Amino acid sequence: MEISGAGGLFSTYSICSNAAGIAGNLCAFVLFISPIPTFRRIIRNKSTEQFSGLPYIYALLNCLICLWYGTPIVSPGIILVFTVNSVGAVFQLAYILIFIIYAERTKKLKMLGLLFGVFAAFAAVVSISICLFQPPNRQTFVGYLSVISLISMFASPLFIINLVIRTRSVEYMPFYLSLATFLMSLSFFAYGMFKQDPFIYIPNGIGGVLGIIQLVLYWRYSRPNEEPTRPLLESNA
Repeated sequence: MEISGAGGLFSTYSICSNAAGIAGNLCAFVLFISPIPTFRRIIRNKSTEQFSGLPYIYALLNCLICLWYGTPIVSPGIILVFTVNSVGAVFQLAYILIFIIYAERTKKLKMLGLLFGVFAAFAAVVSISICLFQPPNRQTFVGYLSVISLISMFASPLFIINLVIRTRSVEYMPFYLSLATFLMSLSFFAYGMFKQDPFIYIPNGIGGVLGIIQLVLYWRYSRPNEEPTRPLLESNA
């Protein structure tokens, strides 16, 4: 009876862990597709106009590092971190390639250089982690890099939060993206807690707090007739 009870508890624990990870993947997918209207406009106008490609460069590097952290050779048992960042990397790479195609020559060359720089940095991370580190030190090394990368991505929501407070307007903070960001962070925070992995739950805990702040600001500053006009991930140069 004790063995059966332990098995049932383990099964429930595993189901809850996987459910949190899958929920995080689904919420992340909403964020990944959010720039699509921007790139439809770029393709339609055959110009990148004043849009910046840097957010997608940063996002690609972040996805690649976190993807590597989620691989079994680095961190066994967290495959859902690998899947979400694999999908994210594909989306970010597609956005970058579209940006390069329609950018003017100066921006095109800059973006190509940054793209090669991202791949070079990722190759260096993979090589160093394999050649110089053995488990579990390999997981620790890549884990710290993934946390640094994730925390650097918080610059965008912090900028948006500051903008909303200064302008007292949620024009640049769509509700559904703020909600998706919060739910994704909350889901992966839970996933990290179930997996007892601080490299997952610490940055996502911070992201969850920022998501709550965004939702509170939306409630505080939203007006009945005001509709957000630009996605959160869209950035001007």
